Parts: sequence; C-alpha cells; structure tokens
Amino acid sequence: MSANHGNTPAAWTGVSVVFLGFVVAGLGLVLENMLMFWIGCALGPIGGLVGYVMGKAGMGGTPLEHDYNKTTAGS
Repeated sequence: MSANHGNTPAAWTGVSVVFLGFVVAGLGLVLENMLMFWIGCALGPIGGLVGYVMGKAGMGGTPLEHDYNKTTAGS
C-alpha cells in the first residue's frame, strides 16, 4: 500500500467529480429531467479521466518500489 493512502490532489479531485456526477444524475432522475441525468452520467468517466491526467501530471502519489527477490518469510 502506498504511503499516502490515496490522499492526493488527483485522487480527491477525481472522486469529487465522480461523486458530483452521481448527485447530478440522481437529481435528474428525481426531477424527471433526462438532460440533467445524462450530464451526471457523463461526469463519471470525466472524473476518472481528470484523476488519471492529474496523476500523470505529478499530482498523484508516487508508486512504491518493491524488491520482489526479497522474502519476508524467515527461513
């Protein structure tokens, strides 16, 4: 697991946009506004893309480097 546990600007922004999409889509269903519903549905993949791009731009966490040749089981 990474040292930052996903608490990066890229992760927070991506999840926030996806959450906003769920809220907008839900309100669109309740208000019977299909345009609002589809806009909310479109925000889901947009949020994932925003998080990915921000991560690649250096605002995400740094991946851990594992030494797969080293064993932790003592023997």
